[in-house]
Amino acid sequence: MNNQTIAHRIARREDLPEIVAIYNATVASHMVTADTEPVSLESRVHWFEEHLPSSRPLWVVEREGCIAAWLSFSSFYGRPAYHRTAELSVYVHEAFRQRGLGRYLLTQALLDAPRLEIDTLLGFIFGHNLPSLALFEAFGFSRWGELPGVAVLDGIERDLVIVGRRV
Repeated sequence: MNNQTIAHRIARREDLPEIVAIYNATVASHMVTADTEPVSLESRVHWFEEHLPSSRPLWVVEREGCIAAWLSFSSFYGRPAYHRTAELSVYVHEAFRQRGLGRYLLTQALLDAPRLEIDTLLGFIFGHNLPSLALFEAFGFSRWGELPGVAVLDGIERDLVIVGRRV
């Protein structure tokens, strides 16, 4: 990253079109998401509203007048006993990759997890997504599980790797 200071903020409803656009830009690569077609803005409204700033925030980083990256904390498995566990998702706009935004967001997520009463962070990453696996590994996440061949993308079975870290 250049010498600009990176900062994030809580996502606002008006950010949702850009958040969805960043997400949809990854669909065709079959590296990041199990969605095989772009999602609609309307289909993500409920998801957006589930991200409460006090417990499961959705953060954005702005650059050059647009959303350059986002990170979400999502509840794991939807059962009360897992309330101290969250899944992290990190997406970076193609024009802003390799500038340290993903690293910045993961750093902030680790720092903020205790305030959010989260002590376990998870990532669900395709086994062939080596850059994301390396990013999470660089932040002390370990492989906690692998679900072999659970996704089929372009006719190819893909593994899902579960990475985790206690905070």
